[in-house]
Amino acid sequence: MAAPNRKSRKLAADDSSSEPPRAQTQNDQVIEATFEGQNLESQDYAGIKLLLQQLFLKANIDLGQMTDMLIVQRGIGTVLKQSYNDSDDEETLEFIDESIVFAVASVINLTSHRESSCVKQFFQLLEEISLEHADKTIQDSLKGILQENNKLGLLINERFINIPAKISHNMLKATFQEMENIKKKDKSYDFDYLILISKTSKPKGEEDGDELYTNDEEVVFTKAADLTFDFSVENADTGLSGRWDDDDQQLVPYRRVNIVKAVKYKDIVDEINTLVN
Repeated sequence: MAAPNRKSRKLAADDSSSEPPRAQTQNDQVIEATFEGQNLESQDYAGIKLLLQQLFLKANIDLGQMTDMLIVQRGIGTVLKQSYNDSDDEETLEFIDESIVFAVASVINLTSHRESSCVKQFFQLLEEISLEHADKTIQDSLKGILQENNKLGLLINERFINIPAKISHNMLKATFQEMENIKKKDKSYDFDYLILISKTSKPKGEEDGDELYTNDEEVVFTKAADLTFDFSVENADTGLSGRWDDDDQQLVPYRRVNIVKAVKYKDIVDEINTLVN
């Protein structure tokens, strides 16, 4: 089911200090691209699910059901797609595929959907990885946060790796504004906590080595987190495998669970704006 009242807005990085967003073709030809934020619609199902798969990998979560949840929500969520106009030349138009979703930002109402299988699976995943990778203090705190009297949202902030963080800021800001609007009518969206899973990596063999965020802006969520812990996904299909040159330093992929009080979200978005500008 498509979200009503289709919205469309330019999200290209227009700062003169940054290069314009670019799209890479199958022939490695690079062309300048303008992106557009749109409502999530049924035609975006495959693209959204693909972005969720790069986050959750082989976790036992029904990502098809989770994708459907994102699409049928009314008034919340943005997908990033390549746009075109009448002035584009034929060569540019040839490489524009309107079915490709370059990024998605939204939130899943975990409390309202607590009885759905994918939400149950998500909660079970959190419990299992906390028992294996977090200390007792974090385990106890997590149990307290996940109890039913707290209203919880799963924040989704996924994109292709070559999409700039400035665009992500615009999408996260839009999600905040949409949550503010929707909770006036539906109090279940007046969340107590937001959960964000970040993709990170560390140099192989260096547990205390410098960590890298796939989405640079998510370091701000970690700084603001009331609870956070990491777990390795080295043995999952991460898309990071392949050939490594002798001079390259192999990275071990991780996931970082960030849980923040929802009242901090506006300040987080403001700080991301400072970070990317």
